[in-house]
Amino acid sequence: MSTESPLVVLPGETIDPSLIPTHKKNPLRLGPGLRHIPPSEIVPTVAGQLVVDHRKTSMWIEYNGGRYIPSQGDLIIGQIARSATDFYYVSLSPYTPNATLPHLAFESATKKTRPQLASGELVYARVSLANRHMDPELECVNSSTGKADGLGPLKDGMVFDVSLGFARRLLMAKSREEGKVEVLEALGEEGLAFETAVGRNGKVWVCSESVKTVVVVGRALRETDEKGLGVEAQRKLVKKLVREMR
Repeated sequence: MSTESPLVVLPGETIDPSLIPTHKKNPLRLGPGLRHIPPSEIVPTVAGQLVVDHRKTSMWIEYNGGRYIPSQGDLIIGQIARSATDFYYVSLSPYTPNATLPHLAFESATKKTRPQLASGELVYARVSLANRHMDPELECVNSSTGKADGLGPLKDGMVFDVSLGFARRLLMAKSREEGKVEVLEALGEEGLAFETAVGRNGKVWVCSESVKTVVVVGRALRETDEKGLGVEAQRKLVKKLVREMR
């Protein structure tokens, strides 16, 4: 990131306009924890650290505690609560209102070919609509290309809970350089074969043909998060867990 501000903000505070990134061509992108009040006021909705990325003309609030607040564009792991006539109700967290996922918001979905999802099943989805006056809406397809792009039902595997801040670090395009998270790469270098999906709502799905591998990956993620391990400590933890597994 170009700039990471150490400023801690509280809900409702006014953010100094000099801290807001600007670009001649690219519009400002607001991430989790911030709300735009027309015409030009930016207000925090949660307490946390203000992070500004001038390169991407974006800003957000980094926070671990509290409940997940959906933001447009977030990738999430949700659990099907029930099905209605035209959409599914999806649980994002115990303290967040259920989101809606249209039955046809999947790649190549029609009324006959759409996924038939039962209560309790998992989906990897993107928040397509987030409004304080409406329930969040999800999609499992790229609206521009019509492709799934990795979104959709999550079969098998296990889900592990992590902090919201750790989930965001895992989702960074350069999680190793920017997020200082190397645990997944280190596990892969040890020869473990697995798949993961990270939800901004503090959930990580792990799947592998080996149950032991799933447990080790989940444990490595949880310990890295809860103990605030640095890169070197993450690598030592991985070697220890893999040695115990074998």
